[in-house]
Amino acid sequence: MTDTGNNSLSIRIYYEDTDAGGIVYHANYLKYFERGRTEALRRVHGDISNLASDPASPILFVVASIQVDFKRPGHLDDIIRIKTDLVHAKGARLIFDQRAYRGDTLLVRADVVVAATDGTGRPCRLPASLAAALLPNGSAAN
Repeated sequence: MTDTGNNSLSIRIYYEDTDAGGIVYHANYLKYFERGRTEALRRVHGDISNLASDPASPILFVVASIQVDFKRPGHLDDIIRIKTDLVHAKGARLIFDQRAYRGDTLLVRADVVVAATDGTGRPCRLPASLAAALLPNGSAAN
């Protein structure tokens, strides 16, 4: 895995990622998208484990919903690029547009809604500075 830009992550497809025909098993894209969101957060916040371990106001992220559209198959030994864009941040909700590409070919697209929660699992407002840092235009509606 290597970082390929502000909002991209490059991943090689290994045998363990595929079915018997050498095609990426569909559920693995959820793992790839999770890695993409984690790396996007790491780029703007640094050590993301600090978010969960902050005794004053811990923040944990949970996927609230995900809509996935499979366009083309990925294959064994492909190098795919996971592109992650935060398109909306308000209150406790983050909405991501994520895409998996092989070269310029779109393989999979997902709309992912993530909720920020406190240490008890209740929704909590995302700090405005973090939401603004994640959004491409640098401003969030909180």
